[in-house]
Amino acid sequence: MNNKLKVAIVTENHPVDMINFHRMFWKFDDCECYVQSLDMLAADPDNNKEYDVVLFYNLSIPLLEDGNEVKKYLEEVLGYNKQGIILLHHGICCYHGWDLWKELSGVDDRRFKYHWDQIVDYNIEDANHPIVEGVSNWTMQDETYTMSEPDYGENTPIITTVHPNSMHTIAWTREYKGSKVFCYESGHDNKAYTNENFLKVLHNAIRWCARKD
Repeated sequence: MNNKLKVAIVTENHPVDMINFHRMFWKFDDCECYVQSLDMLAADPDNNKEYDVVLFYNLSIPLLEDGNEVKKYLEEVLGYNKQGIILLHHGICCYHGWDLWKELSGVDDRRFKYHWDQIVDYNIEDANHPIVEGVSNWTMQDETYTMSEPDYGENTPIITTVHPNSMHTIAWTREYKGSKVFCYESGHDNKAYTNENFLKVLHNAIRWCARKD
């Protein structure tokens, strides 16, 4: 019997170092990861409800028209069966002005500025949270974003920074329609994909969102 976690990974509308991106997920021996576009995920009703976690690494900006298959999936399927949800890096920044992504991310205004190759000090806010198990404060080079901060009334900060070109809250958890959600600003390229602490946080988050920890 295959007990591996099934993870849908959505990438589109943004360049990706795809070879190293895949290699990162291959390191998670307890996961089966299926990289696909959002329209392919939406058009696959036989499988899109079966994933333990859906991870968004897309950068979809234009609002969707009524009747669009992707909009129907996001409104009617995502979050209703308690699948875990992860918004990774630019996945947080999608669909400016759409309340659905605001509710999903916990960020009111996702209009952003980006800053390449920043040296960032990451600070653990809750050392007892399963997502940061085995992780200590660390420093990593990555792209950062500046945008509206998540509201602490509905979100729980997990990792923060005081970097002037970054959101203060790097990673946070919330709930969406009964699903566990993890939002993580980090993860631009192979500098992150090969960083031990980044990998631990992402793997722990997949397990936590899938309710395995």
